[in-house]
Amino acid sequence: MPLKSQYKTSLILGFVAAILFSTQVFSAPSAADCAAEADRAERQAASQTGGAGRGAMRGAAFGAVVGDSSKAAKRGAAVGVVGGAAKKSKAKNAAYTQTYDACMARSD
Repeated sequence: MPLKSQYKTSLILGFVAAILFSTQVFSAPSAADCAAEADRAERQAASQTGGAGRGAMRGAAFGAVVGDSSKAAKRGAAVGVVGGAAKKSKAKNAAYTQTYDACMARSD
């Protein structure tokens, strides 16, 4: 009789050990993990060059229509470059902030 009891105990301990070792422990992301995730999201956003290029095209078109000269088109393009780059920079910053905040909310 004691032999069967010993097997049952060993079997139960084996199952408990298997369950404990098979479960994964999930830890909350740290501030550094969230910063890295936000950096990746920011890099995946479109580049500022594209925003500046589109801004220059729009500014040049607007300057050519309104000013009706090449100087006005050049001024419009210059203003468009600055505006387009600033707009894209703001969008990238928003992507970083949103991703970082969402990650930190998961850590609570």
